[in-house]
Amino acid sequence: MLGTILYGARDVRCEEVPEPKILKPTDAIIRLSASCICGSDLWPFRGENDTPEPKAMGHEYCGIVEAVGKAVTTVRPGQFVVGSFCLSDNTCPHCRFGFQSSCEQREFMTGAQAPLARVPLADGTLVATSELPPEDLIPSLLATSDVLGTGWYAADAARVRPGSTVVVVGDGAVGLMGVLAAKQMEAGRIIIMSRHKTRQDLALEYGATDIVAERGEAGIARIRELTANVGADSVLECVGTKESMAQALAVARPGSTIGYVGVPHGVEFDGQQLFFSQKGLMGGPAPVRRFLPHLMDLVLDRKINPGKVFDLELPLLDVAEGYRAMDERRAIKVLLRV
Repeated sequence: MLGTILYGARDVRCEEVPEPKILKPTDAIIRLSASCICGSDLWPFRGENDTPEPKAMGHEYCGIVEAVGKAVTTVRPGQFVVGSFCLSDNTCPHCRFGFQSSCEQREFMTGAQAPLARVPLADGTLVATSELPPEDLIPSLLATSDVLGTGWYAADAARVRPGSTVVVVGDGAVGLMGVLAAKQMEAGRIIIMSRHKTRQDLALEYGATDIVAERGEAGIARIRELTANVGADSVLECVGTKESMAQALAVARPGSTIGYVGVPHGVEFDGQQLFFSQKGLMGGPAPVRRFLPHLMDLVLDRKINPGKVFDLELPLLDVAEGYRAMDERRAIKVLLRV
């Protein structure tokens, strides 16, 4: 079968790879209904993360179960399932506290930019629908696997409450999903920092009330102006750079919480600054499995449409163009038809 392999900086290829097989009794094999490229895939694509050897790409997935290991009991062949990018047993103490992304058996999904994928820890990771979903909901169900779950976690970690003022730092797919999540959590005001018209338009559709295009000190000043010099009750940091985290800290009011889900690159903290700022930090890899049943229900009931974040659709053979389009900000998020 064809699969996506990253060889190094800006060297991603669609080529023949072996079909996955059951390796452990807790595994499942699924046939993907669609796949996609994640913003976090761009870090190794750009050479920001080392790639010492060729790497199978893809960690967002949904599809039909083809086979299961002998220990799997919660899903069966023929069912449509969605799983988290963090693989978990869903039974360890951390999982029971809702932090499946810190599972004692945690693994990270790979190899999902392909027609077939192996899912370890299938019982704890996969959630099945009661029946096969309609084709038009596949993009939105795929989004629940990571990008929506991550945006939702950012809002949850930032303690978004009804009527609160929220600032979203980052207008990529996760930031836009953070806007959607904050709206669902009944935030009173949602300010997104964005300089791109197509992303601004989608943010407004998802529930943003204000757009701030400025950056740096000008951006901080603008948010201060919008919040009567108080700052935000909740800040969603959805980028992961030193600059974006500094922006998040600067626009949060004392007593607020910053939900940070951007994979950190070059981020450092000043202990004195944190001490006197009196602002909370909560984040890390999203425990998507905690939210997955609820998010899937919202999609299946057509209460939300996160699939609109996919603004470019390509066949798997053209996956390299998909990476380039996202890297060059010609696309928010690329859907791959496998």
